[in-house]
Amino acid sequence: MWKLKLSQGNEPRLRSKNNHMGRQYWEFYPNLGTPEERAQVEKARYQFTNNRFQTKQSSDLLMRFQFGRENSWAEMKVAPFKVNVNSESQVTASEEMVRSTLTMALRFYSSWQAEDGFWPGDGGGPLFLLPGLVIGLYVTGALDIILPLEHRREIRRYLYNHQNEDGGWGLHIEGESTMFGTALSYVTLRLLGERKDGGNGAIEEARKWILDHGGLTFIPSWGKMWLSVLGVYEWSGNNPLPPELWLLPYFLPFHPGRMWCHTRMAYLPMSYLYGKKFVGPMTSLVLSLREELYTLPHHLIDWNQARNQCAMEDLYYSHSMIQNILWDCLLKVEETALGKWPFSKLREKALDVVMRHIHYEDESSHYICIAAVNKVLNMVCCWVEDPNSEAYKCHLSRIKDYLWIAEDGMKMQGSNGSQLWDVALSVQAILATDLVGEYGSMLKKAHNFIKSAQVKENNCKHHSFWYRHISKGGWPFSTLDINWIVSDCTAEGLKTLLLLSTMPSDIVDEKVKSDRLYEAVNVIISLQNKSGGFAAYELTRSYAWLEMFNPAEMFGHIMIDYQFVECTSAAIEALKLFQKLYPNYKKKEIEACIDKAINFIQSIQLPDGSWYGSWAICFVYGTWFGIKGLVAADKTYHNSYSIKRACDFLLSKQLYSGGWGESYLSSQKQVYVNLEGNKSHLVTTAWAMLALIEGGQAERDPMPLHRAAKVLLNSQLENGDFPQQEIIGVFNKNCMISYSAYRNIFPIWALGEYLNRVLLPLNKSK
Repeated sequence: MWKLKLSQGNEPRLRSKNNHMGRQYWEFYPNLGTPEERAQVEKARYQFTNNRFQTKQSSDLLMRFQFGRENSWAEMKVAPFKVNVNSESQVTASEEMVRSTLTMALRFYSSWQAEDGFWPGDGGGPLFLLPGLVIGLYVTGALDIILPLEHRREIRRYLYNHQNEDGGWGLHIEGESTMFGTALSYVTLRLLGERKDGGNGAIEEARKWILDHGGLTFIPSWGKMWLSVLGVYEWSGNNPLPPELWLLPYFLPFHPGRMWCHTRMAYLPMSYLYGKKFVGPMTSLVLSLREELYTLPHHLIDWNQARNQCAMEDLYYSHSMIQNILWDCLLKVEETALGKWPFSKLREKALDVVMRHIHYEDESSHYICIAAVNKVLNMVCCWVEDPNSEAYKCHLSRIKDYLWIAEDGMKMQGSNGSQLWDVALSVQAILATDLVGEYGSMLKKAHNFIKSAQVKENNCKHHSFWYRHISKGGWPFSTLDINWIVSDCTAEGLKTLLLLSTMPSDIVDEKVKSDRLYEAVNVIISLQNKSGGFAAYELTRSYAWLEMFNPAEMFGHIMIDYQFVECTSAAIEALKLFQKLYPNYKKKEIEACIDKAINFIQSIQLPDGSWYGSWAICFVYGTWFGIKGLVAADKTYHNSYSIKRACDFLLSKQLYSGGWGESYLSSQKQVYVNLEGNKSHLVTTAWAMLALIEGGQAERDPMPLHRAAKVLLNSQLENGDFPQQEIIGVFNKNCMISYSAYRNIFPIWALGEYLNRVLLPLNKSK
């Protein structure tokens, strides 16, 4: 059986700033578990596979089973109150009903909190991450070492479980089939040992899908790059990724250092591999794949034509004409000059500079790296530079940080988790319930985790040399060791410390020193752009027109760090609360920062009253942040037309059931789309409730809130958990990602606010 290990790091070459707090990884123990426990796991796997076309999301049951064995609360079954949505005699849930539901929810949620304060969980969803890992390990010769038999079996299970009915795979687990997802998943299964007629026909179905859609030359650019590394595709079929861009002066708006950090960190190692034209060992399997996946013999393919081919199913962002002209010019320069002396020296220098930046990213993040994409690419680059290097070996030891096991198999997460983000939101949700007797130990552990995860020093004295923003005082998305701070994580971290500082120390432990709070405020202020808005990781360093040169056909808005309603709202809330408790620290700077941020939020509100949410699905999420940011800045429904329009928007999307249910298609199409069948979603419903409560809906007409509360109350499971529903996270408009703790956090938060800000005031007024 598999066992989840938390906050451990005894392997060689692992380093940590805080004793691996927040680390989560799985290990296989062949003799672990009773026959009954093993049967329970197999039943969950069987049920997922049988329902895989109806339910794409796993429920994280293997983790829940483990904590259920370790903690009696997780298995306690007390039937929650059920409220008949259609009952006219019972319009409003009673206080007792809501308290009972919240008590059970908090007790269950506490059962899988780690001892050092965080909640582990599944952060999967994208289907293009595992293939990169498998290809990277294959070409460096470490596949069987890092992914032994049980790992390979679970990866195959995962891929087969998420194969669509038409034989293909999507960009993410709920997406329609794409060439990117299908070709990479096919290649991955073959590298993991599946025969070309294996998988009970599934491999043949996938191959047919690929060939029916034009063959491998129609894979998007990221797929072309990975398959060139493997040797199945040719580097001459790639558009240029010149490492020489890193030698350009920084004042140029298209210097890589001005790009969004995830983009520059991905294209940094890509440019190294492109510059080296690295190809892994030409094995019989690689040669076989060359024969299986093209509509023409490999030697007859026009690779120059293939450079710009992309399947329509993958094409979210089309290449511009100017982009194609630029690529053609770069290719000519490369062919005529860079391959010859003395210009070849320029390539050598560029590769050296790129490799220095790769090593800095690896070392400063303890070989975790900012995300899964550049983690694996950096690992391959380190091996190409020196197959016996210490850097490559350090990379191997951190791979398990990205792998997660659930009933649907083994997946690769987009990052090493969302630990800090989940903890900060969880604290606010728990506090909203005001059930002091239930949350003491949870808050104390969470408080210590947040304090430990704050960055205590800048990455280095010369952070600008590495194109990094200051980080002292900030918080990361996941763990301290990753060493990348995020603006809204910093704001939410500061906000939770401030909230907990007002509570008795015997409940939440000692509050943090004020200097640490000042450092957080300093870094938040430093992250505000001239427009008043906040981007995610850094200041916006270039211009939106740079998006014309977006080379990734599958994603939108990747070229610069755009400014978001979520990040800006979180900054306003944190700074307003800080100002309330520490009114004399940088008073004028904070007031100016808040005023500019308010203007920014109002300026990006859409004509229908909503805000576009960029990090979760989608308009309901963004509108929640828009409203609560304005409310934190003392705006109300009565004095803010923005809040009035936002509330009207949310009410217009409430379903007959009383809930809200927004599809991931909203993020893709940038227009509101309900879930199929007008189905409610618990998390979306909770966001809408929280937004409307903030907007004063209870004082005007509480009925929409009563109806929504019934949806949440009726959905709770017997053990206090809430069911997993459709995927709820998103990045770059087109790829979805899981936030498995949201199904617990937000129903708790919304019902807590409903109890204390809707029900209790109504009952007192009677």
